Amino acid sequence: MAIRDILIWPNPILATKAEPVVTIDEDLKRVALDMVETMYAARGIGLAANQIGITKRLVVIDLNSEEDEEHDPALGPHIFINPVITAREGSVLWEEGCLSVPGEVGDVERSANITLCYNDLNGDEITVDASELMAVCIQHELDHLNGVVFPERMHDRSRAREIRLAMKSFKSS
Repeated sequence: MAIRDILIWPNPILATKAEPVVTIDEDLKRVALDMVETMYAARGIGLAANQIGITKRLVVIDLNSEEDEEHDPALGPHIFINPVITAREGSVLWEEGCLSVPGEVGDVERSANITLCYNDLNGDEITVDASELMAVCIQHELDHLNGVVFPERMHDRSRAREIRLAMKSFKSS
């Protein structure tokens, strides 16, 4: 496994819509494991392949806290291949951050409950229901796969512009 570089917004790859994964092979499995390691090293809870420069529909999520002595498998790590949200319900306003937008946060409205269909590393099709932070995290990461970064979802457009300017300065420093 290897730690990959995380792209900083507004890198154009982050605005690219990811292509479906056609074949689950050893290379893809290696990328997925690298993504998990990269997410942990960056102290994140989710990472989309776009964020490491790979425009494939692949997401990793782990909501377990480093401080937790017991690891809850329901919280992750999860590897979602070709994930699709098939149902949405309710609404929640959540303060989000992002590994591609370091040091910045903003409120984003998301669906409170979702149903997700995806393939696992064995190619099996899985359907799960998610709520609260897991639902928000999944939606955030799927936005990445569609070329959308959280400031673009914020209702506070002036704050979103501030974040964009901060990232341009961050990138040039």
